[in-house]
Amino acid sequence: MTDTHRSDPVLDRLKGLHPKVIDLSLDRVHRLLAALDHPERRLPPVVHVAGTNGKGSTVAFLRAILEAAGYRVHVYTSPHLVRFHERIRLAGTLIDDDHLAALLQECETANAGGPITFFEVTTVAAFLAFSRVPADVVLLETGLGGRLDATNVIDQPAVTAITRISYDHRQFLGDSLMEIASEKAGIFKPGVPVVMAEQPAADARKALSLRANAIHAPIHAWTATPQPGGFRFDSAARTLDLPMPGLPGAHQIGNAGLALACLDHLPLAVDEAAIRRGLASVEWPARLQRLTRGPLAESLPSGWELWLDGGHNDSAGEVLARQAVDWSEADGAGPDGARPLLLIYGMLASKDPYEFLAPLAPFAHAMRTVVIPGEEASLTAEESAEAGRTCGIADTAATESVATALAALVAGRDDPARVLICGSLYLAGSVLAENG
Repeated sequence: MTDTHRSDPVLDRLKGLHPKVIDLSLDRVHRLLAALDHPERRLPPVVHVAGTNGKGSTVAFLRAILEAAGYRVHVYTSPHLVRFHERIRLAGTLIDDDHLAALLQECETANAGGPITFFEVTTVAAFLAFSRVPADVVLLETGLGGRLDATNVIDQPAVTAITRISYDHRQFLGDSLMEIASEKAGIFKPGVPVVMAEQPAADARKALSLRANAIHAPIHAWTATPQPGGFRFDSAARTLDLPMPGLPGAHQIGNAGLALACLDHLPLAVDEAAIRRGLASVEWPARLQRLTRGPLAESLPSGWELWLDGGHNDSAGEVLARQAVDWSEADGAGPDGARPLLLIYGMLASKDPYEFLAPLAPFAHAMRTVVIPGEEASLTAEESAEAGRTCGIADTAATESVATALAALVAGRDDPARVLICGSLYLAGSVLAENG
């Protein structure tokens, strides 16, 4: 059960200031920032990160490396998994409840009851906090899109970064990758360096390049190439042979490389030793996170594994499919052969379950589905199960909860298996809360 905090009533009030329907605009943010004497103009150098997949991991790598180098780092990310406080990190520490409550009340008073979305007013609260607590850098992750995202009020960031772009939030960003990429490229600023992840889609590459060229935002090339035991990073500023990143999954090489490319454009010296320490110590929950403790993990028989991932679109499904291959190959080298992969799955109704499940389905031996606790916008467990069957996972059934899903998957199986809970960051958050 979640404890009550001073900030909870304020957060609840702010959720009611504006209809929950997302209304992309910067007018309300600019109005509130002006009422607070423009805290966004009094920040340390800003790294602004947009994209579809990998934003949080890229920010996590940056934070770990910069803190390993001794710098004080502000961080703003979303959504949170368990508590709102996870979104705002001040000079290396999650914001405490009294401070958060005071900031939210200050923003609420300055807003004077005007229309504003929850994300907008809490973003302004983060800027207010960042403007008052000394730090060396701000890592700023967009919430949705880029051009009209509430974070896109920084006139002169130090660098803008774009992670891999794929289909997501089509109702707001457009139905094509060209349209989605154009919205993400809205964070580019004239003369500000741009670094981008590899974009498999030609339309995405074209849209990003067109925008950067139109406003004279220089694109800086870099590569991160896998090699035995690690990867090689190469840019105009440095070439490094590095160990594998601390976050699991081959895709994290690209996210780590993007973080390193950002470092090239910060007025902060970071040596190779700090980079190595940061890559090793990085943490980012619910991104291929193995759960080894807590009631859910401990309910499994000896030798079983429990993994959690919050990815929810086509690219995330492809990443998990590649990870399934890697797991199988690693298992195959052992004495017992490959473990079966069993899924526990739940998804928001605004996402496309078929795009997510199609790449992963060939590797799943069975799936149990759940409704996301506390989310009215969740697919029902039966809707998710139908999507699984349509994608070819024959042994699929709806269940009441993650705990009952785990019990159902264990029943009747003698050999160790690997369970992956997936489909939504909101589901991941509820799992982390339930698992302690």
